[in-house]
Amino acid sequence: MAQYAPTLNPPNTLIPKLPIPNPSFSSISTFRTPKPKSKNFSTISMSVTAGQNQQQHQKPPSLDVLINGARKEEVLGAIKNSSSHCLSETNLHLTVPGLKSKTRGKVRDVYDSGDYLVMVTTDRQSAFDRILASIPFKGQVLNETSLWWFDKTQHITSNAVVSAPDENVTIAKKCSVFPVEFVVRGFLTGSTDTSLWTVYNNGVRNYCGNALPDGLAKSQKLPANILTPTTKAADHDVPVTPDEIVERGLMTQAEYDEVSRKALSLFEYGQVC
Repeated sequence: MAQYAPTLNPPNTLIPKLPIPNPSFSSISTFRTPKPKSKNFSTISMSVTAGQNQQQHQKPPSLDVLINGARKEEVLGAIKNSSSHCLSETNLHLTVPGLKSKTRGKVRDVYDSGDYLVMVTTDRQSAFDRILASIPFKGQVLNETSLWWFDKTQHITSNAVVSAPDENVTIAKKCSVFPVEFVVRGFLTGSTDTSLWTVYNNGVRNYCGNALPDGLAKSQKLPANILTPTTKAADHDVPVTPDEIVERGLMTQAEYDEVSRKALSLFEYGQVC
């Protein structure tokens, strides 16, 4: 079986990588698709290099050391030299057999390989539903932060992660996605049109099925964490109540109850972790 290195279109790949250790998922160093069902189905293999394996065992320097220590200039130099090599775009479907298509999100490029998805976290920076710029190492940090949390929260809910063959790549099982985003809030804050403080300041006292008392101040801690689910529209998220979710057939009541319970548990775990 042919083997492909995890390099992502060399001109756009960050060099050097920051020494951030991969979580336990990256111990699964090789990914292979299931046995082909026909001669027309290509098989791909991705594996990490020995140098990356050695990196996992090195203790990363603290942020204070990087900012104030002798390595400050080295780190700043690496960032400066990499500014023109941000991973802003990938086209693996043109070079890696077995990848059927590409979906370009605001931050991630997602490739279909049959039973699995290959998700490349780029350096694109998105805010307020817009791509603003590209930031060196941003994709690597975001991908490995996500993997760390997936690893730490497996006791609350399972996840789709199969392996992480590159600092910017996660390979995951395909899943059916509910068309609802579960947003958990612990404080009355925010600045967008759908933020809790904006709607509260405009006089709304029942938001996404949550009754809010009068007299609360901006950035005040809520009496209890609340769920404010949204549905995805073409350009923006639309707030929705639990009853509307079930009435529209987006989820069954049992599905909503389970997902909402896990969403609150994940948020609570993040508050104390």
